[in-house]
Amino acid sequence: MPKVLIITGDAAESLEVMYPYQRLLEEGYEVDIAAPSKKKLQFVVHDFVDGYDTYTEKPGYTWPADLAFADVDPASYVALVIPGGRAPEYIRNDPDVQRIVRSFMEADRPVAQLCHAPQVLAAAGALTGRKSAAYPALAPDVAAAGGEFVDGAAVIDGQMVSARAWPDHPAWMREFIRILRSKAPA
Repeated sequence: MPKVLIITGDAAESLEVMYPYQRLLEEGYEVDIAAPSKKKLQFVVHDFVDGYDTYTEKPGYTWPADLAFADVDPASYVALVIPGGRAPEYIRNDPDVQRIVRSFMEADRPVAQLCHAPQVLAAAGALTGRKSAAYPALAPDVAAAGGEFVDGAAVIDGQMVSARAWPDHPAWMREFIRILRSKAPA
């Protein structure tokens, strides 16, 4: 059974981890979640509230990480998913995360990323010359990393599919699953 890797950490957006996790299992893929260490992760819920200029954050689900970033062999996986939330702002600094991301991007394997995940790709030097959606507040960050920000629900650039946030899940996962099925069917 082909394996897909999700890289994340504490304060990842609950829906952005659990939706692709369950959707990929449903498609017949084995899914591993990697984090800074093998432990129970605390996710958060980001919601949009009328009158707020940005999203709010509340405690979300907890879920165990299957392995630590240092233990990931990217060659064991057919695809990579990078959820958003606040986790990307600190996991991007992990040298093993950068190694993992570069491996997938250089090997042209499918990558799904959304919300704040472009911070991880930027730190790995993997956004230069690419089109990427992101949480709209990150448009300047995408540009600073040499990418082109696209305000869309399922932005496709080669094998990479990106989106703005969890409201884009249906379009984002539909396109990612289409690419994944063509490159590494379950």
